[in-house]
Amino acid sequence: MTLSDVATQARVDIAEGRTALGIELGSTRIKAVLIGQDYAPLAVGNHDWENQLVDRLWTYSLDSVWTGLQQCYAALVQDVRQRYDVELTSVGGLGVSAMMHGYLAFDSDGELLTPFRTWRNTNTGEAAEQLSAVLGHNIPHRWSVAHLFQAILNGEEHVGDISHLTTLAGYVHWQLTGEKVLGVGDASGMFPIDAATGGYDAKMLAQFHELAAGRGVELSLAELLPTIRSAGDSAGRLTEQGAKLLDPSQRLSPGVLVCPPEGDAGTGMVATNSVAPRTGNVSAGTSIFAMVVLEHELSRVHRELDLVTTPAGEPVAMVHCNNGASEINAWAGLFAEFAEALGVKVDTSTIFETLFTSALRGAADGGGLMAYNYLSGEPITELEEGRPLFLRAPDSELNLANFMRVQLFASLATLRIGMDVLQKDEGVRLDRMFAHGGLFKTRGVAQGFLAAAIDTPVTVGETAAEGGAWGIATLAAYAARRAPGESLIDFLSNKVFADAPVETTQPDTADIAGFDVFMQRYVAALPVERAAVSHGV
Repeated sequence: MTLSDVATQARVDIAEGRTALGIELGSTRIKAVLIGQDYAPLAVGNHDWENQLVDRLWTYSLDSVWTGLQQCYAALVQDVRQRYDVELTSVGGLGVSAMMHGYLAFDSDGELLTPFRTWRNTNTGEAAEQLSAVLGHNIPHRWSVAHLFQAILNGEEHVGDISHLTTLAGYVHWQLTGEKVLGVGDASGMFPIDAATGGYDAKMLAQFHELAAGRGVELSLAELLPTIRSAGDSAGRLTEQGAKLLDPSQRLSPGVLVCPPEGDAGTGMVATNSVAPRTGNVSAGTSIFAMVVLEHELSRVHRELDLVTTPAGEPVAMVHCNNGASEINAWAGLFAEFAEALGVKVDTSTIFETLFTSALRGAADGGGLMAYNYLSGEPITELEEGRPLFLRAPDSELNLANFMRVQLFASLATLRIGMDVLQKDEGVRLDRMFAHGGLFKTRGVAQGFLAAAIDTPVTVGETAAEGGAWGIATLAAYAARRAPGESLIDFLSNKVFADAPVETTQPDTADIAGFDVFMQRYVAALPVERAAVSHGV
């Protein structure tokens, strides 16, 4: 087909609603992607936003959620109009995803009881420790049940008024459809899932009830949590009120099938076709995390590993690090400011490409430099707060190449610690690891460093560049178009990714050795990071 034919077909598909729309609320950006019948992106919309630190807790206001969603959708509509000269009034399927975990507690009138507490907060250490010990299951700081139990331990008055708990994706879906449901992948970051039933673990629910009762709080967690849905299920339809919430211009028609809301981890798995056993993916943005689909249960509980699921309910080991590329972004901003002071106008993409590419010329181990990207606390290294640091010895070699190499290494270092537990302690094998997110936009740089860090071939693809918004759009298409009995694994492999171009980087021997040396110094110098936190720097 010619480009003209493709555009003509796209216009017909959009006008007749043969599309799927995915919207993801990420840490720094809300993104919408509209896909066609071939699952390729037709149009995109974006809205930048930032969390706020309020009373020492990271949060987003619900007003900013809806302002952001409306502006993001409006940008998508405008993109459709400019590309295809057609008005977007309906879609064939819709899905919402967002940052996993966190704490959104509502009363019986649907009123928010306390500001949204995001995954980034690490004030739940006491709760996570007690829950992990009693349940015999690693409960990370980020999980919704940890936030709830910490509120109980703190004696917070709002606990007695809770009628519904959910995640950010679950909240938005609820407002758009009226349905208090959640995809199993996102639900697995609220409370442990029983692999046999696909629902919340009944034994652990009973144990939680006893723990809460011991603190004088009587509540039924099973009644507070969202109903679980699996990929491919219908999770309701866009209501008239929901359509107005998303599109105040009221051009968007209600009645659209909406798939189960998912977390960004699940949509990342879909965006990289990493939902089958022995596959995995790494998502790198504000946070960085790896998801590895397991063939069998792990031998024991590991503090560094979360046990969650794919959107279809398959067991997954997750290595989640709170800190990803934000510190690199800050340094890029500083270099851009310096260029501007010199009177040189350089666009952002050129700044990043120049800095990232320079890292390829650095010494294999970073020339003796050291960096920590900890803007917030990092549970894997047992830090409740973070302090970004850059260190060097008097005899280290300070130049741009080494500096950027170390900044990129630092963004992967905590992930490496968790992956060592998975690969070396548990002997989990990977056939392939996909990577996506802003860290991998510059070809051949972070992709190669990740391959060295985990000694595994790393693949990137074109569709993964659109990230989780494309992933949830694909899940919406799956719910709307799946054949009877068609699994998510088959749908992705045979239809979505059948001819998708990918690029795979093999781990380089010198880079592996260099990263190992860097990691030895990284672990040895962690007391410096802890001292910076403890001394209030």
